[in-house]
Amino acid sequence: MKLKQLVAELEQSPEFRAAYQESEPEHEIARQILRIRLETGMTQKELAAKAGTRQAVISRLENGVSHPSISLLKRLADALGAKLNVQFEHPALEQDVAPRTVVAKTQMV
Repeated sequence: MKLKQLVAELEQSPEFRAAYQESEPEHEIARQILRIRLETGMTQKELAAKAGTRQAVISRLENGVSHPSISLLKRLADALGAKLNVQFEHPALEQDVAPRTVVAKTQMV
């Protein structure tokens, strides 16, 4: 069975869809870190050294199997020369009030 076929079958399961949606923030973080790291030509080991962590931590994060702390995400943003944005959205409030965003800005110095 090919991966695309397996995923298509799994997506039919309400339990799978719920579990996938629940882990979507971690997957999105992983995709973004991986994309920026690759586009800047940095290895996992180099990123880990710049962020003050281990290569295994970067690997787990990029594979979507870890739950990184805000502190780690700030260090990774600094190491990647990126800006970290954290935001909460509430569907009921989006209609009446402009969404409020809490932004943690980090920059390379």
